[in-house]
Amino acid sequence: MVRVYVKPELLKWACKRAAPSVGDLYEKNPRIKQWISGETKPTLKQLEEFAKSARVAIGFLFLSEPPVEELPIKDLRTKGGKAVNRPSPDLLDTIYSCQFRQDWFRDYARKNELPKCPLYRIAKLDTNHKLAATKMSSILDYGVSDRIGNSDIDEQFRIFTHRVESASVLVMVGGTVGTNTRRALNVDEFRGFALADEYAPIVFVNGKDAKAAKMFTLAHELAHICLGESALSNLSMNGTAHNATEVWCNKVAAEFLVPEQELVSKIEEFDTDLGLLAQVFSVSKPVILRRLLDIGSIEREEFNSLYSVEVQSYEPRPSSDEDEGQGGHFYNSLRRRISPKFAGAVIGSALEGDMLYADAYQLLEVSNHAALMKLASLVGISE
Repeated sequence: MVRVYVKPELLKWACKRAAPSVGDLYEKNPRIKQWISGETKPTLKQLEEFAKSARVAIGFLFLSEPPVEELPIKDLRTKGGKAVNRPSPDLLDTIYSCQFRQDWFRDYARKNELPKCPLYRIAKLDTNHKLAATKMSSILDYGVSDRIGNSDIDEQFRIFTHRVESASVLVMVGGTVGTNTRRALNVDEFRGFALADEYAPIVFVNGKDAKAAKMFTLAHELAHICLGESALSNLSMNGTAHNATEVWCNKVAAEFLVPEQELVSKIEEFDTDLGLLAQVFSVSKPVILRRLLDIGSIEREEFNSLYSVEVQSYEPRPSSDEDEGQGGHFYNSLRRRISPKFAGAVIGSALEGDMLYADAYQLLEVSNHAALMKLASLVGISE
């Protein structure tokens, strides 16, 4: 039986890299410690299995030293006031797949002379956040009046997403890496990211987050598009954001979803009832709490106390059609994960003969023509 030598530092690197996604590989596979100590060596088959469990290409394990993997976009996440240095394989693969689709759609948009995104670079960091929020609302034709009176958050998020895609922004909402339901995205690692571009901007929202939280994430990432900057975020409503860009994007998103003037008006009607205000504005209770603090309706001490309670009881839970692992409709989930607008563009190009079906299958994460046509029916395209 042929055994192979792998440098201990590469095995340690692979385990540490995979930890955020798969947990402690040392505990799951005790033989790894023996390989690292030199007590024994893995067979090629064992190494292949290890690489698969660590979600790393096996070729990396034969390098002379661990590779330095850097996020391809600006990382604005923080934890305890410090930067988050190591991205998981799940996060990296999700960003790479979105960039792959963005490259295709950019070429498609230029070829078909589609309009540029009207949100792209409409603001700078020194732009007043209220003005920026008003511009966003005007461009999207979507304001608080469109939400008041409709407390169905799933429906509101669908409407919000549709308005955003109508403004030439591709919205991708997914809770797994591709169609692999065993690779669930971790909300604690990230809630969303933005890939800015004048022709093919993308906003990705972690579908494993709570329903109302996705409203804020989408608004926050749109603020990044307004700045013309790609970025990765793990939003915080408790005022602990340390990066100036994240602080600005939080303010814009909060004003966009819960305008101060409208909030003051509703407080007169409902007082500071978190549940009712959250339903009225179709946002989470932490967002309402943050806005109440912003306008001086509650003091910082009260905010901190209530915020900690709400966050602890705030169970991230995807809406039914995004939960691929619990009986959600596969094609509906797929449509949302790759963007209805993007899916329509790819399917249309394939049906018109402008691209190979094999390329369309790869972009759409389907395996055959029948699957492509099932997805086509959901985006309003017939053969």
